[in-house]
Amino acid sequence: MVIMVRKARRILSIASVALASSGAVLYGSHYWDPNDFGMVRIGRAVLATATISCDYLAQLRHIPSGTEEYNEIKSQVHLRSAQRLLDLCCANRGTFIKVGQHIGALEYLLPPEYTSTLQVLHSQAPSTPISDVQRVIHEELGREVSDLFLEFEETPLGAASLAQVHRAVLRDGRTVAVKVQHPKVQTQSARDIRLMEVLLHVVKIIFPQFEFMWLVEEAKKNLPLELDFLKEGRNAEKMAELVRKFPFLRVSHALGKLYSEMIFVHGFVHCDPHPGNVLVCQKPDSRSPEIILLDHGLYQVLTDSFRLDYCGLWQSLISADMKGVRKYSQRLGAGEMYPLFACMLTARSWDSVNRGIDKGPVSREEALEIRSNAASYLPQISQLLASVPRQMLLLLKTNDLLRGIETSLRTKASSSSFLSMSRCCVRALARHNKEKAASLWSYAQISLAESLCLGQLRIYEILLCLQDSFVGRFFHNVLRLVHIYLL
Repeated sequence: MVIMVRKARRILSIASVALASSGAVLYGSHYWDPNDFGMVRIGRAVLATATISCDYLAQLRHIPSGTEEYNEIKSQVHLRSAQRLLDLCCANRGTFIKVGQHIGALEYLLPPEYTSTLQVLHSQAPSTPISDVQRVIHEELGREVSDLFLEFEETPLGAASLAQVHRAVLRDGRTVAVKVQHPKVQTQSARDIRLMEVLLHVVKIIFPQFEFMWLVEEAKKNLPLELDFLKEGRNAEKMAELVRKFPFLRVSHALGKLYSEMIFVHGFVHCDPHPGNVLVCQKPDSRSPEIILLDHGLYQVLTDSFRLDYCGLWQSLISADMKGVRKYSQRLGAGEMYPLFACMLTARSWDSVNRGIDKGPVSREEALEIRSNAASYLPQISQLLASVPRQMLLLLKTNDLLRGIETSLRTKASSSSFLSMSRCCVRALARHNKEKAASLWSYAQISLAESLCLGQLRIYEILLCLQDSFVGRFFHNVLRLVHIYLL
């Protein structure tokens, strides 16, 4: 252990010297801030990593694992470490907040002390002063704010990890939302990722069971996409065109309907639906709710083969077809760990997966079982995450974020949401089969099978609505009384 710690210190020293020079670039910048100087940012990250690692080593080294004392002390260390990570993210901002938001969404992969502490980053990211915002706009567009806008509200509507949004009025009278990237984010992001990569390698040396390098790999791949605001604009236009054909998606009781459409039918998925990026408001001309997605920087375009296998997997999960679950999970890279993969994907226990995930919501006992098992299966979870396609990592993250929103709204996945998923899967698979149809007769058979399947789902949905209605509850109670009387 001493040798590992010495080796870790040596790597940290080399990393500090190599990366400290990055601060010189910022020194000559218009946005120079001592807190953003390279050595200061690196020092914060190194100190936080060293403190967290030493805390785990010192507190848990001599206590037998699995005991009540061990679990209690470990929970305390988790909480202290999560708070240190939160402080680091808020101090270094930018990329650190983005990664912190990701960690805060992994409710079924990480201890609750981490997720509950870091979830505040979804809605409480630090904002940039208005003077710096005005300077960014001038440098990017070549004109002053007063020349571009009749009005520009200085207080941002919201601040995120990489940018913030201001309400403004254009010269032609249109009200717009202006998204302004935080200064220095572009120049700092690549260096921040390299720093995190080095520090996680060090942690891996000290704790060989630590398997979260995929977090950095994903950030390395996705950050350039999120920093490209022109691409984000094109994504927003594509999504607007997609939902224009489906008005029920903009006035909807279930966010899951929108994501089922994106994932299973179109393969074009908004992958950052944390609470700060999803607005639910009431339409002024009616009492119906309206769902508004913000931040279109990170989308995942699914390959057809991946999308169709994913459709097959969810259909198997909903119908409790264990042979199908195994087949499609293995095709998606899970191998013999398909039971764990199914549990991670659905956030349900293996017993619930075998019974059928649409048979009932998650009970309190099941939720506790899932959380306790997540900690004990962490090495296997990390191994699984390293083996599945990269597209799956973003979908797992998206699933966790959607579940986090359900928790915030105090709603749970219902039978109707699974019906929406089934309907989208049926349509997606039928469309694929129609494109491959060898004859008009085959095409007609596929269309007929699709119509019958969708009709069955519709009938089932109507029966569920009747069951939940006053009349349905009345007849249910009458039948129950008759049954009791006959007994």
